[in-house]
Amino acid sequence: MTGASVDSAAIAARRVLAVIGRVVRIRASFLLMLGAMSWGVLLEAGRPRSWRRTVRAEFRRTLRQAAGGGLATALVTAGLTGLALVAQALYWLGLTGQGELEGSLIVTVLVRELAPLLTGMVLLGRSGTVTVTELGLLRLGGQMNVMAAQGLDPFLLLVLPRTLAFALTSFTLGMFFVLGALVTGFVANSLLGAVQESLWTFFDHVLSSMRRVDFAMFPLKMLLIGALVALTACITGLTARPGDDAAVLLPRGFVRGVLAIMVASLAFSLAA
Repeated sequence: MTGASVDSAAIAARRVLAVIGRVVRIRASFLLMLGAMSWGVLLEAGRPRSWRRTVRAEFRRTLRQAAGGGLATALVTAGLTGLALVAQALYWLGLTGQGELEGSLIVTVLVRELAPLLTGMVLLGRSGTVTVTELGLLRLGGQMNVMAAQGLDPFLLLVLPRTLAFALTSFTLGMFFVLGALVTGFVANSLLGAVQESLWTFFDHVLSSMRRVDFAMFPLKMLLIGALVALTACITGLTARPGDDAAVLLPRGFVRGVLAIMVASLAFSLAA
């Protein structure tokens, strides 16, 4: 084989590798940005110099919007879940004489699975889409360049406070969701005369059915889901391209958020 043919083969191989690398980089760009932003939030969250007055104000505004806007929706969803799941479980277990299983069934289905998933969906629909729209408009309108010219870091001002506010909101809404579903299901069965125990006895059965790991996994799961909803929404808005509008950005952000919620929930379920 001559030197010219060897050089041609090497050039062709480099071109093939370049094409493969370009495709892989494009496809993996979202995951790479998600990992980088997650690491950045972990690093900057504990640094006092990151929490300037503008960042604190943005954190309070986002927390107020996310928690206040999502609480009513979370409670309504919890009430429906309580009627569909908790009330049915109490009724049929009591009817078959297996009331001692009520705690383990509710913990397995409601606390470990449904509450994180539905709370994440509420947070994504009520606040995640708002973040996608806000940051997308800032990106397309050129305000990001103005911030950079003024010496403001968009990551610290926009991403950090939203991520932490969403994480705290997710945990808060998750707690209200579980309590709302339990109370609604118990009250519905009490009105029907299907249960004879008190509300506090019912809560004691649920809590005694939780393992030690559940008391740690549930808060971590809720915090992670909230953070992922915020990060996927921020990335979607900050990477908006010319020509993108709400009709493009909102479905993109919603799909990414749903996938992030499901992957996080599945990962914790397998780990538990």
